[in-house]
Amino acid sequence: MKMLFSNVLLALIWSAMTGAFTLPNLAAGFVFGYVALLILKPLLGESAYYSKFPRTISFLAYFLKEVVVSSLRVAWDVITPTHYNRPGIVAIPLEARTDLEVTLVANLISLTPGTLSLDVAPDRRTLYIHAMFAENPDAIRREIKEGLERRLLELLR
Repeated sequence: MKMLFSNVLLALIWSAMTGAFTLPNLAAGFVFGYVALLILKPLLGESAYYSKFPRTISFLAYFLKEVVVSSLRVAWDVITPTHYNRPGIVAIPLEARTDLEVTLVANLISLTPGTLSLDVAPDRRTLYIHAMFAENPDAIRREIKEGLERRLLELLR
């Protein structure tokens, strides 16, 4: 947390020095601050921040790609005369154990167009989702387990 605070402070200093408090300038300052902290790593010591930041960016890029692809698939099904959707309910076994992990997995699934989290089993080991394109439930399970859930748990743990 200390490194994140330092990085934000460096971004603010960057914006103050350049005289522009715009979002792109703050983002550039954040990147430059991260690089500066990475260069100073031998002096500052080890921190999980150095590995968490790239994983966070990677996760956000992955999730954004999934949202765009799902949106296009749903939009295509809506605007074409032939509907390809085969809705169904799929049970997803979860590796997530804490309330935060289960909640984040469920909410991220619901944010992706074409899928909706319905319920979590009482033992919190299974998540039930409604999928708009559920012709292959095993593929849906694999995509969520190896994609979204795995990346999210890597980020949180």
